[in-house]
Amino acid sequence: MKLIFKKLDPRAVIPSRATPGSAGLDLCACLEAPVVLAPGEIKMIPIGITAEPDSDDIALLIYPRSGLSAKYGVSLANCVGVVDSDYRGAWFVPLINHGKEPFTVEHGMRVAQMIPTRILMPEIEISDELSETERGNGGFGSSGIK
Repeated sequence: MKLIFKKLDPRAVIPSRATPGSAGLDLCACLEAPVVLAPGEIKMIPIGITAEPDSDDIALLIYPRSGLSAKYGVSLANCVGVVDSDYRGAWFVPLINHGKEPFTVEHGMRVAQMIPTRILMPEIEISDELSETERGNGGFGSSGIK
């Protein structure tokens, strides 16, 4: 698989892995000035790039960085972001501060990670009936906790 990146800002950092075994490619903030996230606040952080996967069945999934979440309470407001294969606009990361202290995001800071993921493109069919299962329509908590 090939992923082609385009810088939309000359200061942008092209995503890369922190170590050879890292699953995600780190996304870095592309800022003119530091951004302060107050506790409970959400701000869109520009990344300064866009990308093009070489296949339509690739989604670029954006996840929080575990260190920011565990140490500072800073995570993604949307839990997991999805960049569709045909999107060519600027990337932004919606950061939220769940911590008790303000958190400052600086230019070049690794704020999220992106994992390219192959997705299924199902053929959609409509039916009035679905097959029966043991679970049936048992929803949240129906299978117990032990």
